[in-house]
Amino acid sequence: MIALIQRVLNANVTVAGETCGEIGSGLLVLLGVESGDDEQKAKRLCEKVVNYRLFSDENDKMNLNLQQIGGSLLVVSQFTLVADTGKGLRPSFSRGALPEDAERLYEYFVGQCREKEIHTETGRFAADMKVALVNDGPVTFWLQV
Repeated sequence: MIALIQRVLNANVTVAGETCGEIGSGLLVLLGVESGDDEQKAKRLCEKVVNYRLFSDENDKMNLNLQQIGGSLLVVSQFTLVADTGKGLRPSFSRGALPEDAERLYEYFVGQCREKEIHTETGRFAADMKVALVNDGPVTFWLQV
């Protein structure tokens, strides 16, 4: 399971011109689910995302996590993160989970974040989404479990 996380001042996702998720300061999480991923991996990745220290403290050091700053999450499913790009000029998606498994684990990940009482917004699974953000820094990390 992969999370590409971006520290944002704000972010939103729209489907067919309608906003379905929007946050202020926090993290945009692009989430990819691989074949073989399970609830245990989703739970570990959630722990890592919400506790990853990438917000500045009073000394301008990346020392604070999402909970410490009272930030929000915008979680967007993105199956292209699990693509195999090692050969040729066309990505292979054979490492990706089946759509029904990916959706179940995506929803489980979101539920785990909400259980931590973090304001969590989402995109719409398998939809053609438009994501807008103001990346703060920019600060972007690839997390994988």
